[in-house]
Amino acid sequence: MHPSICMPAAIAVGLTLPTCVAAAPAPQLMSAESLSSANNLDLPAYLVSEKLDGVRARWTGSRLITRSGYTIHAPKALTASLPPIPLDGELWLGRGRFHEVSALVRAHRPESPLWKEVSLQLFDLPAHPGGFAERDQALQKLTRAVDNPQIQAVEQRTINSRKELSRVLTDIHKQGGEGLMLHHRTARYIHTRSHALLKYKGYEDAEARVIGYTPGQGKYNGMTGALIVETEAGMQFRLGSGLSDAERADPPSLGAWVTYRYNGFTAHGKPRFARFIRIYDPQL
Repeated sequence: MHPSICMPAAIAVGLTLPTCVAAAPAPQLMSAESLSSANNLDLPAYLVSEKLDGVRARWTGSRLITRSGYTIHAPKALTASLPPIPLDGELWLGRGRFHEVSALVRAHRPESPLWKEVSLQLFDLPAHPGGFAERDQALQKLTRAVDNPQIQAVEQRTINSRKELSRVLTDIHKQGGEGLMLHHRTARYIHTRSHALLKYKGYEDAEARVIGYTPGQGKYNGMTGALIVETEAGMQFRLGSGLSDAERADPPSLGAWVTYRYNGFTAHGKPRFARFIRIYDPQL
């Protein structure tokens, strides 16, 4: 049986939650489906926020853990003011800084000065019984009550048309952001993947395993030209675009899984315009 943690009335700030909430030892997360350009949506029925390129984190009520259940050794300055209820969020350093925040989480060094730059961007209240719009209102109140500049609620907005959605996505991309998240206003939190939560990045992404390399040419002579990768389904292809000079000099090791982006498939079933994003870490 999991221990029950009681929430003081001063922290409740109007949440319609039970007095005591059971703290689970591992996260059961609500995950997003992908939104494609062809999908038709009643956009005003959704609240839209930026998809932050950070490390997803679940506050269980007593400790911070990754989506896989591993403990995040964050400093008490970040977590001490959090209430004893489940919270969903993202550890974030800013756009384009995923590698830094993921390395920080993996280092298990709460004394690192870089933690002072990290914010915990909260976007959901898993134990709240209401729809997302109600949960967001409660989360805004909770964040104000916590009164810690490192603890923030992700900004939600209303978007009324597909044209406006595309414009906002383009602006996010220009600023180095990853994409958008769409939460259906009335959907309750469920502990699985759901069409009520959509991610929109303008491209698709997936993982593949490194099985070889091609040699670089020209300015990349003596370095890696491309990764030869294989998906779980056995599809093999090359990933050259997206690799930095440092990654070409010291590429992901054989057997490592990497995340890549692509735009649909070719006539032969291979990812079109495949581009390396990062090494995939199943713990984060």
